[in-house]
Amino acid sequence: MLLGMLFEHGSYKKLYSYKHLINGFSVHLSPQQAETLKRAPGVKSVERDWKVRKLTTHTPQFLGLPTGVWPAGGGFDRAGEDIVIGFVDSGIYPHHPSFAAHHDDPYGPVPKYRGKCEIDPDTKRDFCNGKIIGAQYFAEAAKAAGAFNPTIDFASPMDGDGHGSHTAAIAAGNNGIPVRLHGHEFGKASGMAPRARIAVYKAIYRLFGGFVADVVAAIDQAVHDGVDILSLSVGPNSPPTNTKTTFLNPFDATLLAAVKAGVFVAQAAGNGGPFPKTLVSYSPWIASVAAAIDDRRYKNHLNLGNGKALAGLGLSPSTHPNQTYTMVAANDVLLDSSATKFSPSDCQRPEVLKKKLVEGNILLCGYSFNFVVGTASIKKVSETAKALGAVGFVLAVENVSPGTKFDPVPVGIPGILITDVSKTMDLIDYYNVSTPRDWTGRVKSFKAIGSIGDGLMPILHKSAPEVALFSARGPNIRDFSFQDADLLKPDILAPGSLIWAAWSPNGTDEPNFVGEGFALISGTSMAAPHIAGIAALLKQKHPQWSPAAIKSALMTTSTKLDRAGRPLQAQQYSETEAMKLVPATPFDYGSGHVNPRAALDPGLIFDAGYEDYVGFLCTTPGIDIHEIKKYTNSPCNSTIGRPSNLNTPSITISHLVGTQTVTRIVTNVAEEETYVITARMHPSIAIETRPSAMTLRPGASRKFSVTLTTRSVTGSYCFGEITMKGSRGHKVTIPVVAMGHRR
Repeated sequence: MLLGMLFEHGSYKKLYSYKHLINGFSVHLSPQQAETLKRAPGVKSVERDWKVRKLTTHTPQFLGLPTGVWPAGGGFDRAGEDIVIGFVDSGIYPHHPSFAAHHDDPYGPVPKYRGKCEIDPDTKRDFCNGKIIGAQYFAEAAKAAGAFNPTIDFASPMDGDGHGSHTAAIAAGNNGIPVRLHGHEFGKASGMAPRARIAVYKAIYRLFGGFVADVVAAIDQAVHDGVDILSLSVGPNSPPTNTKTTFLNPFDATLLAAVKAGVFVAQAAGNGGPFPKTLVSYSPWIASVAAAIDDRRYKNHLNLGNGKALAGLGLSPSTHPNQTYTMVAANDVLLDSSATKFSPSDCQRPEVLKKKLVEGNILLCGYSFNFVVGTASIKKVSETAKALGAVGFVLAVENVSPGTKFDPVPVGIPGILITDVSKTMDLIDYYNVSTPRDWTGRVKSFKAIGSIGDGLMPILHKSAPEVALFSARGPNIRDFSFQDADLLKPDILAPGSLIWAAWSPNGTDEPNFVGEGFALISGTSMAAPHIAGIAALLKQKHPQWSPAAIKSALMTTSTKLDRAGRPLQAQQYSETEAMKLVPATPFDYGSGHVNPRAALDPGLIFDAGYEDYVGFLCTTPGIDIHEIKKYTNSPCNSTIGRPSNLNTPSITISHLVGTQTVTRIVTNVAEEETYVITARMHPSIAIETRPSAMTLRPGASRKFSVTLTTRSVTGSYCFGEITMKGSRGHKVTIPVVAMGHRR
């Protein structure tokens, strides 16, 4: 009615009505029309759409799930039973074994879920099978913006990318699915909650990411349909500048309404690390997940005829044991000189190289800039070497742009990537010394020899977990002048580096995995579904818990030590822009690395609900209370006083002047227990808790206070923690972060 009254018929296109979480609609119109709409009576707010992007399997064992957690949920056959996880992502490839509904143990209907299953326009089959119980796609905004291409984006829930299938499999993929590539089995894959159901809400596309209008429509639908958990491996490209604060925009407001409806939301923290303030997940009602490197590494080596062994990366079989092979460089086996316009040394085109010189030998290629931008791939090098009959290949990096991340790529023939430039120089020196040439530079005879080792077996490291280089870091910001918020983000750390999981064979997002059934990829995108799946296990065990209670259990039981018992470390750049490790802080990992076994029985929880979150908004400096009323329809009559009093399992004061006291309330979710409270903090800030001990009956709640006082001004953040030790063995810890300022 409103649009019809204001504008001429046909001059605009309505895309969505949002009816469940926020009261509004999205519409495609001109800037002038948007101005008219803003001024229309009854219209509270008009926001311009903005974009989001994807934040690109060994982890169940690494997290201790099969032994410590699944048996508690009725064994892995039942882990996550009847819990529905919604994925707002790039869709799903429904024919993957990770999503098969096994006939020996069929899935019954889930009475509380009322989503629908779209039909694949090509195969006329629907997308659901009992394991996948909902599949819809949202592309109205993408189509209106002219970004949608049906041939590669698919006008259906079909995954045109791979990302959505990968994240769904991490959270809820079937247990014990063999990961096979190039005839080698890399182990068995399993989701965190292998019996949970999958509901797909496709709103992310291969080339352009997605639009918030589509994402909000997907979330709105998912909550209405009855999902228990939402997994979001997407985030804004940057904060939307027209919104005054990070916590109050259509996206975060929609998520707040989802949490109000009882849905737990896990969102990837972002991939802008290792720099500070790079988070794209800001709000207290969301669990923002940072990415860790787990304990598995793949390494390989190239043995040269001069006795040197050069280390490198290569997920590949070895050349024949006890045998060496002649090495030929791509530039020395060109068909003719005209071929050089294709930068032949990167071995992307077999037709420009002489087959009879390569056959039976090891082909040496150069890692050019084309690999960095994605126009060349390691997969293609292995295909070139195979087509020419080479026994294997070496890809050598001669100069490296700072921050280049090299991931091992599985290949079917012996192959290795030499990433260390000094090792590449050793290889080039040996090759040149052993390869006699005539006066024109042509090779007279190839005399350099070598062999490639076996890179298929992983090495398990004690130094895990570590915070991954790319993982976004705090401090959290409350507005777009990058003012610090009194709220700690990220919340928690989970595996997100080199994760094996399902892939869509038509996914082209990762050139090295085109056409494959599995992919080995990294990103906070991979970390968020780990938390979504573990949250499903908690929800299964404690169906009455609020989203805040689940998040609290995950956070207060997390670990700040690695496998060797040392404090967690974070990957960071050194002065020369090489990678180094530094001691990690809560800005890197939040409360610590997830520990699913402990989270099932946390002892105490820090609970919070919708009113508490509105109170947080109402006390955040710089927020207009009318804005809050617009988005939440709730008045500001909060008693929490300041945002740092929100009942979160962390304490953050970005501007501590003199003394400040914050309060927290804990609720006992176990049997009667007495807790002793201790606190430690960097010496420049004094910390005091009272009471020093308390006894709680089952279900009882108690308040405690924490007083922080600036002793000396250091100009940087100081870290500490509060520990609550229970007489029955529960241990609850929360991080404390503060920066002291002069009066």
